[in-house]
Amino acid sequence: MNLDNIRGMKFLDSHIHMTSRTTDDYEAMSKAGVVAIIEPSFWLGQPRTEVGSFKDYFSSLVGWERFRASQFGIHHYCTIGLNSKEANNEALAEQVMEILPMYVCKEGVVGVGEIGYDDQTPAEDKYFRAQLELAKEVNLPVQIHTPHRDKRAGTSRSMDVVEEHGIPPHMVVIDHNNEETVKEVLDRGFWAAFTIYPKTKMGKERMVEVLKKYGPERIIVDSSADWGVSDPLSVPKTASLMLSHGIPKEHVEQVCYQNPLEVYKQSGQIDENDWLNPQGVDQRELYNGNSVLRGQEPMVNK
Repeated sequence: MNLDNIRGMKFLDSHIHMTSRTTDDYEAMSKAGVVAIIEPSFWLGQPRTEVGSFKDYFSSLVGWERFRASQFGIHHYCTIGLNSKEANNEALAEQVMEILPMYVCKEGVVGVGEIGYDDQTPAEDKYFRAQLELAKEVNLPVQIHTPHRDKRAGTSRSMDVVEEHGIPPHMVVIDHNNEETVKEVLDRGFWAAFTIYPKTKMGKERMVEVLKKYGPERIIVDSSADWGVSDPLSVPKTASLMLSHGIPKEHVEQVCYQNPLEVYKQSGQIDENDWLNPQGVDQRELYNGNSVLRGQEPMVNK
């Protein structure tokens, strides 16, 4: 796909699982205009069985992965939370809830997430509510995973629970939306995010039509690129398609950059000046003695 029409534009992908991606993806994203990303905590494809694996995972999100992104000129932030799928292991979930307060206040953490429902079980509901209370306590935005099954009911229920806990909608991103859910999310005052996939769930062509119908207010385009069939360039590719369909550039910039910045800067942890006044890249730098290079010539662009 030709991306010439987005040259010079900036993108903030506010839902992308870079732990699952390679340095080639970081390079491609940087070349396409991605200046910052937000990586939500999520399920790794198989259940974790020990609380220590959560500790190591959360530590990597606020440590190694931030460094790895910086080596390609991208600013990395994250959201921290117990994902809905693993909330069903209650014995382990209790231990995870004990360590979450240690991580949600670390540098670069811009929200509690992604949390919410998967099968909409009582256990998922219990830990969703507990994490909403944690978000209130530390005054962070909330990033909500809506279920892939029975999505419409699960999305409505998610917003009901948020309202029960007294969290204002301007602090909450409802993610994984589609044509069935977007109107209610916007009508109730929440941010409506869409994860764009190459072949399933929500495609970029459908996203163009959603934006034409609803406009750019409180709508966010992200990629959710993870270990499955997905695309780390979903945001710039969707932006390019939007422009080619006559959507105004300012609307494209709003949904692919300004809106996610607006909601997550409420955390006090993300600042546009971080990339507007860049320090440059020096791949000679190390993180705990480790480099992203494997004997290659380091890029130095201070």
